Order: sequence, then C-alpha cells, then structure tokens
Amino acid sequence: MDCTHKTDSMKNTININPLENEAIYIFREVAAQFERPVLLFSGGKDSITLVRLAQKAFYPAKIPFPLMHIDTGHNFPETIEFRDRLVEELGLELIVRNVQDSIDEGKVREESGKYASRNVLQTTTLLDAIEEFKFDACIGGARRDEEKARAKERIFSVRDDFGQWDEKNQRPELFDMLNGQIELGQNVRVFPISNWTELDVWSYIQKEQIEIPSIYFAHTRATFLRDGLIWSAEDAVVYREDDEEVQEREVRFRTVGDMSCTAAVLSDASDISSVVQEIRESTISERGARIDDKRSEAAMEKRKQQGYF
Repeated sequence: MDCTHKTDSMKNTININPLENEAIYIFREVAAQFERPVLLFSGGKDSITLVRLAQKAFYPAKIPFPLMHIDTGHNFPETIEFRDRLVEELGLELIVRNVQDSIDEGKVREESGKYASRNVLQTTTLLDAIEEFKFDACIGGARRDEEKARAKERIFSVRDDFGQWDEKNQRPELFDMLNGQIELGQNVRVFPISNWTELDVWSYIQKEQIEIPSIYFAHTRATFLRDGLIWSAEDAVVYREDDEEVQEREVRFRTVGDMSCTAAVLSDASDISSVVQEIRESTISERGARIDDKRSEAAMEKRKQQGYF
C-alpha cells in the first residue's frame, strides 16, 4: 500500500462521509466512557475496516486499546497470515485465545459429523477472555444488514454477567447519545459499523485502498458441492463424504468465517472494483454462505443470547 496515501487519508477527516463520521464518533465515545475496551479482530474485511476507522479516530496517536482474536483453529490460513502481518506493521497489541484450549480443559465439547463447527464453541473462549482481562467494552464488526437478529442490535449492546444478550433489556439510542453506564460484571458489545451495508464496507475498502486477505478475491480452488453450496476441499477440517466429487473452480469468499462453516461463491472478481460491482448486482446476503446461520431460523439470536458477539 502507498504509505503517502494512507497518511493523507488519516489526516483528511474534513470531507468524510456520514457513516465514517459516525463510526469515528463511536470509537471516541468508547475511549471516553470505558476503562478497558478491546477490538475483536478476526482478520476479515469488517474487522480490518474497524482498524482503519480506529486509526482515523485517534490519529496521530496509536489505537489506545488491544486487538483480540478468538482463534477457533479452523480459520483460513490466508486470514491468519494477514492478521499477524497487519498487527506487526501497525505495531498493535494482539491478544489471541484459542478454542482448542477450552476443548482441552473440558469446558466445551467438539462437534462431530457433516456440519460440525467450532463457531458456537468460541463463545465460551470469548467470555473467559473477557473475564481474564476485565474488558468492559468489546468492539465488533457486526452490521444490521447481515442477519435479522443483528437488525435488533443496539450500537452499545449491553450484556449481563454471563455475557448474555436480552433484546428486551436494551437502552434507547436517541440521535447520537450513547449510554455506556454498566453495573459491575456487565459488559457492552460495541458495533461502530452497525448502520453500514456490505456494499458500504466494500466501497470504503476501495476508497481507502485498504489491503485485505487474498481469499476475498477470485482464485482457483479445489472444491466440492453440498446442499447447493461450494466447499473448500483443500482444508482438513472441512468434512467431506467419499462420494462428494472434488473439482477445481474459480471462487472467492464473501465472508471469512471458519473453514468448516463458510462456503465459497463462483466468481471471476479478481480486484476490488469487480468485487464492488459484483456486490451491487447480488441479490443474497453474504451470510447466505454461512452454514452456522442455517441451523435454525433463530440460530444467530440463540448464539447471541448465549454470549456470542
């Protein structure tokens, strides 16, 4: 990336768009209202966008809180490599906590079978990390357009002592007034890009010339079909039946979750401009490729009630 462009982008906060302005305001409110915030960072496009917004919010100072990744052990290698490189380049503190440790300690049980995933298991690891570091605000990249349970989410989403979300016990958010007052033991999940759409995120990445993992762009990959979705056959954690035929296809990933629950889409979009155009023409949500959201109509809502971010 052109370092001159990045520096100019940090300084130029006069002609920013309303969504960016709102996100920067939210970041500054978090820093002002909470004692121990953390940015939940997965290496995906949304959390990468959050890092850029946080840089702008506090420029020329460094981001004043750590990043934390709950590593399921099922992440795409491209994402982990990008995560480590970005953190090193920016000189940020990264906390990593592993779901495998929670499994080894007997706190959660590994799923088995065709649709096994560690996505649900990471909730326990996340809650343990929040307790370990006494974080009172966890900043995440969830957006209201992703899923219907997200549409009910507040920007400051209060969670109880057990990390659980109660939709009936959320505060009104009038205009730009954000209430971060919490009781001992509670914490808040903060969503600075809650009002953004997938297209808003991609357009911002294009405008800011933000580097993202290569997995978001079209590439040739060994894949197989199941339930009308395209799964990677290159990764040992993805369950495949013997009769599920492997073929090379040109694909990309619209969302980067665990390899075991994230399907690819056919695509020839090999650069940011073609990805943006593809998103403009798409009629389905990016979460349509996440099998963990299809376990039931209320899958996401149930995970949030259990403490999922």
